[in-house]
Amino acid sequence: MSFTKTSTHDVDSVMDEEYGGMWFLRDALGTDEVGVTIMELEPGAKGKEHDHAADDQEEVYVCVDGSVDVDCGHDTVTLRENEAVRLSPDQTRQLHNRWDRRAKLVLVGGPRAD
Repeated sequence: MSFTKTSTHDVDSVMDEEYGGMWFLRDALGTDEVGVTIMELEPGAKGKEHDHAADDQEEVYVCVDGSVDVDCGHDTVTLRENEAVRLSPDQTRQLHNRWDRRAKLVLVGGPRAD
């Protein structure tokens, strides 16, 4: 088969429901190099602060519903519906939903191209 299909119904969320949900789809899709995650953040919720310097993985965050702030050290990037940001592996990042409605994002990560 030349394709694999999955959804958030096929995997368990790794985030407490009260904060939203986070579904890693990589294993269900069987990808080798690309990670795909669906994330929903309730108002007031935030993700884990992290970077990917150790695994040299760049990420792209796409906001598909609502708005979310991406704190990048001393800078904050606000993503609104249908906006995206690319983050280099060494960039510290943390998602915050400082808005009054649930935000939904697609997070895509993979090894940085040389």
